[in-house]
Amino acid sequence: MSIKKEAVNEFDLRANTWDDNPIIIERSKAVAESIKKQININKQMKGFEFGCGTGLVSINLQPYLKTITLADNSQGMLNVVKEKIRKQKFSNLNILKTDLIQGKIPTEKFDIIYTVMTMHHIADINAILTRFHFLLNNMGYLAIVDLDKEDGSFHGNDFIGHKGFDRKEMHHLFEKNGFKNIRNETCYEIVRKDEQKTERTYPLFIMIGEK
Repeated sequence: MSIKKEAVNEFDLRANTWDDNPIIIERSKAVAESIKKQININKQMKGFEFGCGTGLVSINLQPYLKTITLADNSQGMLNVVKEKIRKQKFSNLNILKTDLIQGKIPTEKFDIIYTVMTMHHIADINAILTRFHFLLNNMGYLAIVDLDKEDGSFHGNDFIGHKGFDRKEMHHLFEKNGFKNIRNETCYEIVRKDEQKTERTYPLFIMIGEK
């Protein structure tokens, strides 16, 4: 199942101010560094970012990859990315509006697919992992960054997605979908106040698998 329509509309509304949050900027840099540390990326590789938002992670990675396709289901987010590409004259970045399940599927294959804080909005994790595996070249890499399992306080009571993920369960889903050499580590921690104004720490993990 695709990203919830309500979530897409929310991201459309927040797109123009998304980069105003310094934590998001810092997180994107940390995630890009973690990907570079874990995977030996190079200028011969084609990348695909699913749920790219305003493109912060891919812009950090673009000097190190041949091309990157930035995919999102939010037109508002993609409009921001398109303007960044125009202003900064990135020649190796292109955009695609899709949720990969009900929407358009790329015709090409990729050497690395990565997605950051997107999976907890996806209803059918197994289906999207199957799609990722299909889109990878042999010996390609998948990198998923998302929340560790939490009590629901990260998004609050009205959120209808996943409350983070158990790493062992995600590892099992990677294996089920044909990935090997699977590993994970904590790559960032978000510190924020919950609805009761209590300061909480939410670890993010990066999990990598190879086709």
